[in-house]
Amino acid sequence: MAGIFVFSEDPALARQLLTPGLELKAALDQPLVALTPSRDEAQTLAGLGADRVVVLEGPGTPEALAPAVAALVAQAGVVLVGGTLRGKHLAAHVAAALNAGLTTDAKTIRAEGGRLETTRILYGGLAVCEESLALPAVATIPQRTFPPPAPTGASAPVEAAAVTADPRVEVLSTTPVAGEGVDIGAAPRLVAVGRGFGAKADLDLAVDLAGALKAELACTRGIAEDEHWLPVERYIGISGQTVKPELYVAAGLSGQVQHMVGCRESKVIVAINKDERAPIFEAADYGIVGDLYTVLPLLTAALKA
Repeated sequence: MAGIFVFSEDPALARQLLTPGLELKAALDQPLVALTPSRDEAQTLAGLGADRVVVLEGPGTPEALAPAVAALVAQAGVVLVGGTLRGKHLAAHVAAALNAGLTTDAKTIRAEGGRLETTRILYGGLAVCEESLALPAVATIPQRTFPPPAPTGASAPVEAAAVTADPRVEVLSTTPVAGEGVDIGAAPRLVAVGRGFGAKADLDLAVDLAGALKAELACTRGIAEDEHWLPVERYIGISGQTVKPELYVAAGLSGQVQHMVGCRESKVIVAINKDERAPIFEAADYGIVGDLYTVLPLLTAALKA
């Protein structure tokens, strides 16, 4: 059947996909169908505006899911897939099966004139690419690009579809990724640190400020991957996390474009840097030119007072 289909193995991202899905439903006058590998998550999606929810029962590898998803969306107008590594793998298979155009990491998406119009960021944030795809079309959407829709109070029907294992792929074992369990993407306030800090122990200044602000601690790639002072879950940037907090305090970081891609949509950015020519000040709503070793203790004391 024709329709707008959304899929992500990440439950939070699957809910977020329903928001652009509902907009496309209104524009194209087609039903909205949510695909999910989780029966528990199906009930949540059923109450967020989907007209139908299909639980994909079977192996969760992209090689197994791709034929099942392609069969379900054979008459689709648009297929929206969560922009995880696994989701992008799946989206490529589905687009090939549909002989459809594919755009990745779409930041905006709309239907106009029988086509899918999207924009995405290029060159680490230096350019915006506008793409126009004939329908049917497939698009991947990154985490936190859209907020999830509000519950409707209704419940869509839930059904199941079998997923057959791909005989070419055998999963021998799985190993959970070790992490500290902090989701900085959900934090309303963040204090981000960069190479302006001379030693790991000096990060306590940022920790104190974050405590006074009731904020989480974040960092640049250099702090996480080069110095290993903080776990990669806290790294913000083009190959790290993308965040949209209400308040983003950037302390001792230059604000290179590779980092700003991950935080550019923060509601308020406060920059603290002793170099008045640092790029971070071009993106900041408020800037403090000064040594972080002097500024951070003063800010923390003022907030605690």
